[in-house]
Amino acid sequence: MRYFVDCEFNGFDGPLISIALVPERETRPDFYAVLPCHRPRRWVADHVMPVLGATPHARADVVAALTAYLIGDPDPLLVADWPEDIAHAASLLAYQGRCLVPHARFALLNLPGFDTASASALPHNAIADAHALRREVLAREARPGGVAA
Repeated sequence: MRYFVDCEFNGFDGPLISIALVPERETRPDFYAVLPCHRPRRWVADHVMPVLGATPHARADVVAALTAYLIGDPDPLLVADWPEDIAHAASLLAYQGRCLVPHARFALLNLPGFDTASASALPHNAIADAHALRREVLAREARPGGVAA
């Protein structure tokens, strides 16, 4: 199954703050986790921290929760529109030198004209942004010649 991924992080190439996976099928629950953010950059403090909406958890706990969420899927495909989202998701799955979900795959989409902040119900909140990404991809796929992941 495809999972639309969005992450928030402390500046470009900065530490992960939150991660969300929204499954293609609405019958499966979403995944959302927040990690502690020490010394957020000014922009992050102003735009990301106020909309997290969840309690931070230790990285090891987020790794365990994400692994448990994906491990039962025989072919998870994590889809993102930003390279750092994939890098952060892969980093969580490559915990302590081994891939905890060895069958996971990743797809980076180029979505001209799509702006997560404009399309999201709550910009810079990873779960809201991942929902916006799912809506956009599924809408484009429904059109002739649309994007496929």
